[in-house]
Amino acid sequence: MTTPDPEGLLAEQLLRLTRRVHRIQKRHLERRDLGITPAQSRLLRTLAHYGSPPRMADLAERLEVVPRAVTTLVDGLETSGKVRRVPDPTNRRVTRIELTDEGRATLRELRGARRSAAAEILAPLTEKEREVLGVLLDTLIDGEAAKPC
Repeated sequence: MTTPDPEGLLAEQLLRLTRRVHRIQKRHLERRDLGITPAQSRLLRTLAHYGSPPRMADLAERLEVVPRAVTTLVDGLETSGKVRRVPDPTNRRVTRIELTDEGRATLRELRGARRSAAAEILAPLTEKEREVLGVLLDTLIDGEAAKPC
């Protein structure tokens, strides 16, 4: 009989949780009928983190995808009126991508869908368990030990 591999078990649990989170978020997004893909959703969220409109190359780097993938995502979002291409004020060869008012409204809807999905996922946990989970997740995200609750 083999001894259980704690790291392997945790890795599997994390993967299963990630898949469940994606499934639930997708369901909540579909309910809101926003007409965007999860990849487009990720691009919109990424755009919102920039202080000024980024270049396509900046988006590709941040999203860790090839530039062509960003072009395809931007094309779809531009067609639906959620983003627009704008010329760079200092370099006419560069195009930047900015959110439109419709894109910002879609982001608000996305945030609502994510919050309701999170509420569903976290429903079985007590408030104390949620606090502990938050500390543990921060530790894993930051890669260093967090302060205990």
